[in-house]
Amino acid sequence: MPLISGEQAIATILKHDNKTTSYKIALLRAINDLVLLYPDLARTDQPVAVPLARLAELWTAYYWPFADDAQPIYQGARALVGGQLRNDVSFRPALTQLRQQWQATVQLPAQSADGFFLLTEMRTPRRRATYAPALQQAYTQAVAAAAKALLMPIKYAGPGHWSVFDKPARLDQLPPQVQTLPGTSPQDVCLVVSATLWEAFHRLSLYVEALCLHEWSLFTETVTQDAGQLVTRGQVYTLLTARPDNRRPLTWERNQVDILLHENVRFVCPWTQKPLTQPQHYDLDHLLPLTVYPVNELWNLLPVDRQFNQHTKRDRVPDLQRLTTAEPLLAQSYAAYQQSATLHKVMLEDAALRFTGLTPGPNFAAQLASRTVHFINDVAAARYVQRF
Repeated sequence: MPLISGEQAIATILKHDNKTTSYKIALLRAINDLVLLYPDLARTDQPVAVPLARLAELWTAYYWPFADDAQPIYQGARALVGGQLRNDVSFRPALTQLRQQWQATVQLPAQSADGFFLLTEMRTPRRRATYAPALQQAYTQAVAAAAKALLMPIKYAGPGHWSVFDKPARLDQLPPQVQTLPGTSPQDVCLVVSATLWEAFHRLSLYVEALCLHEWSLFTETVTQDAGQLVTRGQVYTLLTARPDNRRPLTWERNQVDILLHENVRFVCPWTQKPLTQPQHYDLDHLLPLTVYPVNELWNLLPVDRQFNQHTKRDRVPDLQRLTTAEPLLAQSYAAYQQSATLHKVMLEDAALRFTGLTPGPNFAAQLASRTVHFINDVAAARYVQRF
């Protein structure tokens, strides 16, 4: 791998590499999104092994609005090969089938952000288990097809072959000093991102995302679509930036909290320090708002003062001082969750999706609160989120 700066590698791929599809742009956007989700890895000064499946999950969300069977938006040229028209996106058939299976399942009007919503559902074990095996299988097949497609932009990123990234390999075949994302198994095929490049993504996250969206919109505008179909850069940008609302009600989580309140387990709002003692008289708040990043994991859902949440916090993030002050109250709420066998199990599962190095035991709640505070602050700083 050549000794060039992370900024140079990113800029070269986005601005100067030849592109026959939007794959290279999607690759950088996916890496950038994962760097944002695991900001603590930027401090290790070690390369990071990213499972191709994690990148592929994001690809299913990015390409979702382009895979409408009735009105597809093509992402590159199509060519006749052996008398058959080759797809612009190799995983389009699998993704289209997934969309059809999803629509048959939910029976709701299609939304551009459905891919992101489904991703968050499938990443959380308790939510994934609520869907039919047919949908789970369609999702697995779409992710596998996207993972296979990822090999092309990884190979051809930059000048020549394998010049920016090495060929992906199984984690158990990589050097031991490589850092991993939480939940990575030894059999996972991984892309290794150098420490220099990972740090560059971390430092420039907001700008990389903006440039990816800009270049992707411009590229798609140049692609020939079906006769009579005109796709503008503005339309593409709207599709690429669509984010889900909290479509799934948090009924299950609220019921579990209400059970604890009925059992005289008490919560305290981390922002106002008001005691929360009555079922239903609280909001279940996304500590890191959905508009910043869709994280429905239990550590990100805590009961808070309803008035403050709806009129002051809303989609903002506490500043570092307020987060630091709230940390003991976050720990207190996590400890309250641990008094429910059901919530305790879910909290361990969900925390393992996001954080490494947490040790079960009497100090778990305090560990999780500390990691949560740092995570929320890191993401808010990287995204320039409005604070309070």
